[in-house]
This record gives sequence, structure tokens and C-alpha cells, in this order.
Amino acid sequence: FAVSATRFMSGKFPLMIFGLPGAALAMYRTAKPERQKEVSGLLLSAALTSMLTGITEPLEFSFLFVAPILFVVQVILAGFAYMIAHMLNIAVGLTFSGGLLDLFLFGVLQGNEKTDWLKIIPVGILYFFLYYFIFKFLIKKWNLKTPGRETDEEETKLYSKADVNAAKSANKNGNAAYDGKNTAVGGENEASADTENIAADDPVSAKIVAGLGGKENIRDVDCCATRLRCTVYDSNKVDETILKKSGASGVIHKGEGVQIIYGPRVTVIKSNLEEYLENSSTQKPSIQKTSQNEIPQNHSTQNDLPQNTSNQNLSTSIIIASPLTGIAADLTKAPDDGFAQKMMGDGATVTPTEPLVVAPADGTVSFIFETKHGLGFLTDSGLELLFHIGIDTVKLHGKGFEVLVKPGEEVKKGQPLMRLDLEFLQANAFSMVSPILCTNLEEEQVLFRLAEGKVKAGDALFEVREKGSSVPRGSRGRS
Repeated sequence: FAVSATRFMSGKFPLMIFGLPGAALAMYRTAKPERQKEVSGLLLSAALTSMLTGITEPLEFSFLFVAPILFVVQVILAGFAYMIAHMLNIAVGLTFSGGLLDLFLFGVLQGNEKTDWLKIIPVGILYFFLYYFIFKFLIKKWNLKTPGRETDEEETKLYSKADVNAAKSANKNGNAAYDGKNTAVGGENEASADTENIAADDPVSAKIVAGLGGKENIRDVDCCATRLRCTVYDSNKVDETILKKSGASGVIHKGEGVQIIYGPRVTVIKSNLEEYLENSSTQKPSIQKTSQNEIPQNHSTQNDLPQNTSNQNLSTSIIIASPLTGIAADLTKAPDDGFAQKMMGDGATVTPTEPLVVAPADGTVSFIFETKHGLGFLTDSGLELLFHIGIDTVKLHGKGFEVLVKPGEEVKKGQPLMRLDLEFLQANAFSMVSPILCTNLEEEQVLFRLAEGKVKAGDALFEVREKGSSVPRGSRGRS
């Protein structure tokens, strides 16, 4: 134990245990009233992470990215924290960072006589109020866009290292022209070589980036249950042909918004795309020409999502019951082009009038979307189903949905899978029309809708038969 060494480490503890949580409180108090509830969870978790482990990136990157002046304040206060700790002979060491864990191990357990760790508390309290009042004053004075103060069109989030790296990369490429002709050319050649290597490792992401007009044209990447949702700067650069060659079953392009439909494997594709964007250059990757019928598959999808790749066990005729009590209708009338054009599969819609979602047959829960608004279901007969409760309900972030089962759980027909808060959903969802899809129909199979209008959970909704079979009695026609 060496006091002479640990005195140079102790300045972290007032910052991470007290100061940055004060900054988080300031950002919460200055957030728009309608966004305070949403931002409270983000800032609370980031503050607790800083206090417990000393990991400050979620908070620091957030104001570094949107309000650099606050980072200037952070630097000045941090310098004074180290100076004050040194002057007070506080000698608490650390191995990882200045959180409560290291304070306990290298301060409390070592004893106050050796470490003077108790002096951290009054210094920390002072720092909590300094951060809180300074940040609150500056945020309001200069209308800084900290989390919760974004425009209505922007997402409330904490920024990450990936966002900062992307900004740094953009700045480097933007300044290359001023470094001289030879430097700029060399940098371009190196970037092109790096991009080709990355594109070879992840051809799906490379095609997505090219189809969206290049990395520099992509403003935002997100996803819902079945589709990649991207925002671009210049909509004229979007090439739907290339996007479809990435394995998409459809593309919906409206203005600067682009929705690329992949089905349930979209979460894996989004993760790979974000990694690709972080590691690739800003040059537009070269794309090998493929035939119109080629649909490349993401190599990691099979391991990441439990799914049955074929329905060879499918019997001649299978009747699927409605998982909801409500109003059944033709899928083509769904208020969403992706579903209405059957880009993800054939089926029907049900607008729920009762809150319970039940199993339509004996089978297994394949997966549950993180935002709880949909789930995958594999029947014992080999039919893959997708329940998507409402339209654009991904934006509710799980509110209004109570999931009653777990992925991989085997269930019986009629067993409750999910409970809906219909009053909340009807008030906040774009639409409660809920597509019930069969996602693995083969060429020789056809789907017939069996219900229209009022339907109860457990009643026949649609039937899957082999082509050439007679139309089932009571059928309302092919969906």
C-alpha cells in the first residue's frame, strides 16, 4: 500500500459517485415534461452505473456529442477534483475505475487512517451540487439538446462510443481535402481497401449501405419486429433494387424514411449493420452484381433466431385458430404496405376487442420481440406463424403488453401467451389491426381465410392446403 501512488487516483471518486449523477439529474430536470418519464429510466441506469462501477461513457458521450461545452465544464471540474483530493491527502486506490466497488475495496476496507476515504463524502456532496446547478444553468441558457430535449422527430437516447467514433470518422474524411492531394488520394485508397475487406465479410450489410446511397447518406438506423427502419439525408440516392438483393422481401420508401422488410431476423441484421457502419469507411462500397432471384442469407441468422427453415412436416391441410377475439379481415386491407402486400407472408388480420392473446394451436413460442408487441410461433405441424399486435406499436417500447410465456416454451392450443392493455393501446397505437401471418408457405401451398367479421379466440381463422385441393367449405376466399 503506497499513499504516494493512490493520492493521484482519488480524484475520480467525487466525479463518478457524486458529480456525474448530479449532471444526470440536471438533464432530467431540464427535459421536456412529456419526455421526462421516457428519459428518467435512461439517465437513472446511467447514473447508477457511474456510481457503482465508475463507467461513465453513457453519460459523458451523451453531452460530449450534443453539447461539447458541458464536456469543457466536466474537464475543469475533474481537474479540480484531483487537486482537492491530493490537497486533502485522500489516498483511495483503484483497479478499474472510481465507483463504489473500488471505494469499498481500496478505501473502506483499508481503513480511514490510511486512506482518509471519509473526506470523499463532503467533497462529493459539493460536487453533486456543482454539477447539478452548472449543468442545469448552461442547458437552459443555451438550449442545449441533452437527452429529453430533442425535437419531436428525434429519438430520445443516450449516445454511445459508436456515435462519437462515427462523428470523428466523418470529421477526418471531411478534412482530408485540406491535407494535400497525395494524402487525400492515399487515404481514399486505404479506405477503399478496408471497405472491400469488410464488405466481403458482411455482404448483406454492404448491400444495405449501397442501397441507401452510401454510409454518408444514412442518418439513423432502427428496427421493429420485422423491418429495418432507416432515415436518409437524400432520398434520391436510395436504390430499392440493391436493397431487395440484400435478402429483403420488400422495401417501403416514403421520403427520407426507408423500411426494409426482412422478417424476424431483422434484429440480427440491424446489429450487423451497426457494426459494419462503425468499422467501415465512408466510401460507398462496391457491390457485386447478382441475379434478380439471388437472396443472400445472413450467416448468423440461423444461430441467433430459433426458426424452422422448412415445413416438410406440414400435413395436407392445417387449420389455424385465431389467437385473438376481435374483428377478422383480409390481410390486404391492413393499414401498412408491408403487411398488405404480403411481403412477410400470407395470413389475415384481427383487430382485438378482448385483451388476451392465446396459442392458435399446439406448438412452441419461437421468439418474443424485445418491445413485446409481437411473437413468433411454431406449430407442432411445422407451420411458422408471426403475431404482430397493432401497427407501429414498436414505438410504445413494450408499454401496454404483458408477456405470459418465454421463448422456447411449449404450449397447448388456447393457452394464454400475452395480455393487452387495450385502453392504453387504443389510445396510443397508430392502429390495432393485428396481422397474423404464416411466414413459411411453400410454392405448392395456398392459404384460405376462413373468418371475416367477429371472431373469437380459438375459432378457425385460416387454412393452409396444398394447391389443387378443393376450396374448404365456409372459406371466404384466398387471403
